[in-house]
This record gives sequence, structure tokens and C-alpha cells, in this order.
Amino acid sequence: MKNRKYAALGIALIVLCMSCGGNRPALKDGYYTAEAESFDSYGWKEYVTICVSGGRIIYIEYNAFNVSGFIKSWDMDYMRAMNVLDGTYPNAYTRYYGGQLLAFQGAEKIDRISGATNSYHRFIRLADAVLESARRGNAETRLVRFSGEDSAGESVFAR
Repeated sequence: MKNRKYAALGIALIVLCMSCGGNRPALKDGYYTAEAESFDSYGWKEYVTICVSGGRIIYIEYNAFNVSGFIKSWDMDYMRAMNVLDGTYPNAYTRYYGGQLLAFQGAEKIDRISGATNSYHRFIRLADAVLESARRGNAETRLVRFSGEDSAGESVFAR
């Protein structure tokens, strides 16, 4: 009877450890950034910045800036036009994708938002790069090249 209790407790501990992502390399505390290597055809350069504390992401910023430093999610004209056409806009999808990364502590389970599919693919690539930097403890900004651009300048690639 005692052995069964210990076996059940051992199995429960193993399942708990596996569900906590125990096989994923630890993130090193600090601030890390990954950004697009160049501006897209619309003049935006996307980036992801995270803050890691206690081995966990505690803060994330996902956005884009133009050559003058203006932030994409602050562009009200762009927001209105995109919302009418696609049903979403930068201030919505950047928060959503960032929140998902914070919640899941990884990019594997993040769902796409309809109307922001290209931004999703770019976000996943940037998130993977910034997480790799955090695993290595390399705080230098990591540049990500997006290849396979379509005629609109957006990246087209599978995850």
C-alpha cells in the first residue's frame, strides 16, 4: 500500500515537472531585443523586447517604428484604415501576440489573429530570436532578416 502511494506521488511529480517546461533551457535575467534587419516597403521596422527576471519573461514589447522613430501602434490613420479592411490593427495585434508570449513563455502555442497573419509570422521569427538571445544571455540587439517578401513587402513564409 505504501509503495503505491509513493509511486503515485512520483508519477504526479514527473507529470508536474514535464508540464512546467522542464526540458526548455532557462532564460537568463536581463533585457533582450530582436528587430528586423531592415525597414519593410511601408517604412516600418518591427521589434520585440523582453525583460526576463527569475528565468521568466515578465515584460514584453512588440511594435514597429519608422525612420523618424514614430511607433506604428500610435498611427491613428493606419489603425482606422487597417481595422476597416482587416478587422484588426497594430495596437490590438501587437498586444495580443505579446500577451500570448508572456502567458506561454514561448512562441509555440501562439494563435494567429485573422487580418494580421503576416505580422504573426514576423512576430514568431522575432520572438524565437529574442528567446534564443535570452537563453544565451546575449543582450546585444539581434537582427532578423526576413526573406521571401511578396510584392507588398510583407514576409511570406511558413513557421
